[in-house]
Amino acid sequence: MSARAAILARLARVRRDDTPIETSLALPLRGPGPAPNGDRVARFEQCAQRLASTVARVACAQDVPTEVARYLASLDLPPRLVCWVEWQGLDWAGAGVQALCRPAAATDLIGLTGAFAGIAETGTLMLISGETTPATTSLLPETHIAVLASSRLVDTLEDAFALLRREAARWPRAVNLISGPSRTADIEQTVTLGAHGPYRVHIILVDH
Repeated sequence: MSARAAILARLARVRRDDTPIETSLALPLRGPGPAPNGDRVARFEQCAQRLASTVARVACAQDVPTEVARYLASLDLPPRLVCWVEWQGLDWAGAGVQALCRPAAATDLIGLTGAFAGIAETGTLMLISGETTPATTSLLPETHIAVLASSRLVDTLEDAFALLRREAARWPRAVNLISGPSRTADIEQTVTLGAHGPYRVHIILVDH
C-alpha cells in the first residue's frame, strides 16, 4: 500500500459518513458554521430588516405590480420603473405603474430585478448578471426592488454558491451580493445610506 493510500485509509476509518473519500476531496471546501434553526423565510426577513431592507410577501407573481404600486405610493415615489425582461409580462398598467424593460440609466429612479437566491443567514440577495439580467438595474437607481421566490431561499452563502454551481449553464460575468441599501461610514464613522448605490432596497417574497 502506498503512503497516500495508507493516509486515505486512515481518514476513511475516522470519517462520519460513507461518501467515498475521493468524492469528498473533489467537493469545494466548506468551513465550519452554526446549524440553521427555525423557519428559513422568517430568518431571512428578520436579517434583511436588520440591514435596513424592507420586506413584503405576496401570494404569487401576479400580485407583484400591486405591491410595487403600494410601496412606491407609500414613499411618494413616481410609479415608473425599469425592470428585467422576466417581469415585463405582468399587468403593470392595471396597477398604475409604468414598467420599462431595459437596463437602467443614470436618470432612472427605480429598478426592479429578480434574484438568483436569498441567503437566510444574513438577509442577503444574490444576483447574477447576464444579457437579460443587467447589473445596472440594481446598482444605478436610488431605489432597488427585488422579487424573490421563497423557494429560492437557502441557509448560507455556501449553499447559494453550491446552488449556482448546480444550476448555472455557464459562470456569470458578475455575482452581486446585496445586503441592504448601499452605505458607508468613511466620514467620522457616521453611517450614510446611498453612498455608492441605492438608498432603499425593498424585497418582495413570492410564496408560490
